[in-house]
Amino acid sequence: MRWIWGCAVFAAASVLGGLGAAGAAPLEVYGRLPTLDHVEISPDGANLAFVITTPEAHRVVIESIADRKLLGGVNLGDAKLRWLDWADSQHLLVTTSMTGLAAGVESSRQEWYLAQVFDLASKRSRALMEGAENAMNVVTSRPAVRRIDGRAYVYFQGISFVDNQGVQTLFRTDLGTGVEKTVQTGDQRTRNYLVDAKGQVAAEARYAEASGRWTLRVHSTATGWMDSRTIVAPISPPVIEGLGRDGRSVLVALSEDDRWMAHEVSLADGAWGPAIDDPYSGLIKDPATHAWIGGEDLDGDDLRYDFFDPATAKLWAATTRAYAGQRVSFASWSADRQRWVVLVDSPTEGPAYALVDLATRHADWIGDEYANLKPADISPVTPVRYKAADGLEITGYLTLPQGRPAKNLPLVVLPHGGPASRDEPGFDWWAQAVASRGYAVLQPNFRGSSGFTTPFLAAGYGEWGRKMQTDLSDGARWLAGRGTIDPKRVCIFGASYGGYAALAGATIDTGVYRCAVSVAGPADLRRMLRDEQSDQQWSNNETLRYWDRFMGAKGVNDPALDAISPAQLAAKATIPILLIHGKDDTVVPYAQSQIMADALKRAGKPVTFVTLKGEDHWLSRGETRLQMLTAAMAFIEANNPPN
Repeated sequence: MRWIWGCAVFAAASVLGGLGAAGAAPLEVYGRLPTLDHVEISPDGANLAFVITTPEAHRVVIESIADRKLLGGVNLGDAKLRWLDWADSQHLLVTTSMTGLAAGVESSRQEWYLAQVFDLASKRSRALMEGAENAMNVVTSRPAVRRIDGRAYVYFQGISFVDNQGVQTLFRTDLGTGVEKTVQTGDQRTRNYLVDAKGQVAAEARYAEASGRWTLRVHSTATGWMDSRTIVAPISPPVIEGLGRDGRSVLVALSEDDRWMAHEVSLADGAWGPAIDDPYSGLIKDPATHAWIGGEDLDGDDLRYDFFDPATAKLWAATTRAYAGQRVSFASWSADRQRWVVLVDSPTEGPAYALVDLATRHADWIGDEYANLKPADISPVTPVRYKAADGLEITGYLTLPQGRPAKNLPLVVLPHGGPASRDEPGFDWWAQAVASRGYAVLQPNFRGSSGFTTPFLAAGYGEWGRKMQTDLSDGARWLAGRGTIDPKRVCIFGASYGGYAALAGATIDTGVYRCAVSVAGPADLRRMLRDEQSDQQWSNNETLRYWDRFMGAKGVNDPALDAISPAQLAAKATIPILLIHGKDDTVVPYAQSQIMADALKRAGKPVTFVTLKGEDHWLSRGETRLQMLTAAMAFIEANNPPN
């Protein structure tokens, strides 16, 4: 095991014990939250903040790099950590979330975000929004830090009330005094704000839900507020990404002719610069000026980082060369960019964090992301390509179980959620857990997956339960044709859209699978859209237009929805089905699995239903994540034995 930074942390990350099936690591090694996560270096490069999670503890830890001394921390308890950010070298921002209804506010049950500041000197935490008047105590955006005249200020969006209506509002906290103030109050159309390097509100994005009209407003001291451009975007409106390369423009990403492009828009006069092709999936910003200085993206199966400054690009290239044959991703860096934290994903040892000191050309391991994994517990992953029935090329990843010949293996098809998302190369705790039990695991990037070409994404429109589904079974047939898997021993297992695909594999694309496991999968699409309409309080909204595009429907009452709803087709199920759903799911309602379970029982079909108490849509809690994985693997092993 690559060592964990600091003695106190090493003690917290003790071995969990107990071997699993066939000598593999126990499922808890894969299924709990990462032992080490969210590693952030302080702006002065002196300290590290990170999250340690074990069965006994879940806490933020701050340690000195020089002597590995424990400097403080925050006990997270049951809170779900979302973001960890240094405001300055003495203050750490900790943003968590909880699920529920807000007292006195008319809204659906949802995920609420709460932020606190930990003061390294006093060793005490203080909640943001405590002093904000006429506002909720929640934040609706990731906090952003600006230094003004040597003082650190935190900017964040929250909800204030104007005429009894909640509106997006920009707030500011002075970390020195703790004083909070309202900076800008929006209206019902306000989506988000951008603050420039000097702490001035520079831009605002507004979106009129019913008409789909998105407007960018920019602000300068000379002219005040002005509308820069209005764009009609009923689905996927433009997004403010941050400051542009010169720090005096706003970077906007938008869809043009079904391709995502980026523009830098002048903050002085609102003029739009030329389109920039291939905007990145993740932006890198200068830690001091907050200007756009690079980007992260996948180039095929390779993770690519571009830094616009040649010197920084050269340093990154040298860093990645030091970890040849491994996947290196950027995690955080000091304000002078001389100390970097990187996540190094080894195909044989798994992911681990390292601290790279560019001044001394020296690197140290901080620790493994999953502390108790051994090389024998990590199965090899290979990129694959195959043709769907209509000739479209599908890519994906095949994980083969350690120590077993790649011949006549049992298979688990593991489709991703989204559906406009994708699987990526590298360590995947879910796929690795399944493979550790003796199964081959196929993760197809079916049509409609994002991160490829725009035509490939568009090929998924209207294909729920149709070609998006057969892309999965075509992959199983391709592996069977190569002799890699036994076509009579295939199950399907997925979450969110992947959970829908599992149910569709049992009721629509039948005859392929021996069992199906759906985690938080939509089952009755008409009911789901009606619930969404009720939550949004009107039918003409962006979310419903998005789902209509992928489902191939024309509104919540379209009868076409029944033809691709597994709950309406329960009588066609011929295989056992396991339903798993978090009670606190605010994305796919828990009722969706209840409806499916009831429909299967009425049809006399075998079904098992597992409730994850206190769990959300993203499996954010280690205990219930492990509960999901344990129940799913027991079900798969019972219905599709690995030997």
